[in-house]
Amino acid sequence: MIRLISVLFIALTTALPARAEVNIQELTTPGGINTWLVEDHAIPFVALELRFRGGASLDAPGKRGATNLMAALIEEGAGDMDARAFARARDGLAASFSYDADNDAVTVSARFLTENRDQAVALLRDSLINPRFHQAAIDRVRAQVLSIIQSDEKDPQTLAGKAFGTLVYGDHPYGSALNGTVESVTALTREDIQAAHRAVMARDRIYVSAVGDITADDLTNLLDDLLGDLPATGAPLPQEADVNMPGGVMVVAYDTPQSVAVFAQPGIDRDDPDFFAAYILNHILGGGSFESRLMQEVREKRGLTYGVYSYLVDRDKAQAWMGSVASANDRIADAIKVIRDEWARIGKDGVTAAELQDAKTYLTGAYPLRFDGNGPIANIAVSMQVEGLDPDYIATRNDRINAVTLKDINRVARELVKPDALTFVVVGKPEGLEATLN
Repeated sequence: MIRLISVLFIALTTALPARAEVNIQELTTPGGINTWLVEDHAIPFVALELRFRGGASLDAPGKRGATNLMAALIEEGAGDMDARAFARARDGLAASFSYDADNDAVTVSARFLTENRDQAVALLRDSLINPRFHQAAIDRVRAQVLSIIQSDEKDPQTLAGKAFGTLVYGDHPYGSALNGTVESVTALTREDIQAAHRAVMARDRIYVSAVGDITADDLTNLLDDLLGDLPATGAPLPQEADVNMPGGVMVVAYDTPQSVAVFAQPGIDRDDPDFFAAYILNHILGGGSFESRLMQEVREKRGLTYGVYSYLVDRDKAQAWMGSVASANDRIADAIKVIRDEWARIGKDGVTAAELQDAKTYLTGAYPLRFDGNGPIANIAVSMQVEGLDPDYIATRNDRINAVTLKDINRVARELVKPDALTFVVVGKPEGLEATLN
């Protein structure tokens, strides 16, 4: 056992060399499941990623939090094994399973040694096909979720995100926390959790990738056995969100010495031809850590915050260009003014040739570092499938970054940046800040 765990540890933690290419095989199992495989026999170890589209957005009306609770319960026993027996069996195989839910997907990650592959996959299959959802486990994990929800009600950052979601997304699932509320989670029954499992864990919304010591034939046979007994179809996917970003400031009063702000304007779809220009533009504005304009202007020059960031958010049913900042109550108004000014300036004046080149150098140089092991590569591969990217994206991504010209990015800045739509939600006791949306 010590030897098996040691081998798995090496497989999980040893960084592979930055790869000039990742050879992806596109496969379809006899049962019709599409998958991507990166075959690598250097280490007797496989990383398997499963992603079920829909995620917590498929919660039934009045059952918010059911998918999140379901995902947390999958490893709490399967078949005739309770939670302890399941954990002992998994650990005895030196395998690793994780189950996670967000608003757009339920993700299952598995790592196992080649010599234990059949037993590990059989155990994983039990967790996916025959989860116990025993009442004692439901009550225990529900208590943990309720504790998180209650703790979040005291966290300004979480409160800001919650208020932002309600304002921007309204009644859409994006408009409420995927954990649910104390009331909704308390009311969930075992039947609700089983229904959430059927709604999400279905073959018509699954994406699969595998990386490591496995052949194409072995993988396709494995997947049909692993996933073939899941329901053929799940619940209908949600509609597009009706995004509301009116511009201005909403203030949520909360007794804290430091105000937290979440801000956003409409974003850009990953499929848009201008996405890469927007991606670089965001890096220059607020995504490039200490080198970004927002960090320089808000933190370095004025000392108004410890950190300020912006980022593109491309959800399945909505896009946003978001950011966040925290500052003392008597300084948050100044921080927001500087952010607004910089947002407007980059839209009007664009970026310089030097800023563009520096951003390209960083973004292209950092990209190969993401491929530092079987697990990260499997995660990237399944994300590419979900986003509708071709397997050659890994090889061409940096070329697409480098192809963005100064003319391109400054045109996109003029077209995409919407200062009048920049909407702030502030939680705290801000001084000198006019609330226009309350």
